[in-house]
Amino acid sequence: MRVSHETPVHYYLNDQLLNPLIGKMITLEFTGVMECLQCHRKITKTFQQGYCYPCFQRILECNNCMIHPERCLVEQGKCVATDWAHEQCHQKHIVYLANTSALKVGITRESNIPARWIDQGAVQALPIFQTQNRYQAGLIEVALKNFVADKTNWRLMLKNSVEKIDLIFAKKIVLQQARKNIDEILKKYSDEIILSDNQRMYSLEYPVLQYLEKVNALSFDKMPVISGKLLGIKGQYLILEQGVLNVRKHGGYCAYLR
Repeated sequence: MRVSHETPVHYYLNDQLLNPLIGKMITLEFTGVMECLQCHRKITKTFQQGYCYPCFQRILECNNCMIHPERCLVEQGKCVATDWAHEQCHQKHIVYLANTSALKVGITRESNIPARWIDQGAVQALPIFQTQNRYQAGLIEVALKNFVADKTNWRLMLKNSVEKIDLIFAKKIVLQQARKNIDEILKKYSDEIILSDNQRMYSLEYPVLQYLEKVNALSFDKMPVISGKLLGIKGQYLILEQGVLNVRKHGGYCAYLR
């Protein structure tokens, strides 16, 4: 789903604004057709949220950079900028703190703010470092995640139980805890990694009428037709009366929305 940072967040499926559908009955019908998100050929199985196997193999080349950015080889010249699987390794990144299911640290391309936070279902976010590439961001993230989580509990994120956090204070505490390792990284990259002095904390509101007490995952693989009242949207999840559908997980699935 494409998103727009409004209050609340606007969600689009193709060009259709989904917010007006909240509170109404909808039907999602999987046609049985799947298409690779990269090369657009018809496939019978998706890999890594929407790719054919050959494109998935290409993505595996960059998985090291995506999953373990601190191992990215961009500074060794092995992540070619003209290769779509590695192009984001060369872009400026932001290291941030966010409040999703709880306090977490993460990294994203500078150009992907605030969409990344919205995709994660964050209700608050605060940039703390800007780096010149993904590798540098990975080094900072590793130094910080010894003291703060780097994962989101998606079930808790989809419940209305996330308490607000003073992220500016949390930033101060985490940087103090990780000071030794952070100082070593900044000494090496003193001209490339910038500590943000921005005191602006982003707040994000989502179009949700009602949260579920029990969160069940829905899937087109088990239910090709999913019908129910749309209670809201948060992260990349449609919240229906009977459960939640992770839209991104179903990348490449051709479906009708009625």
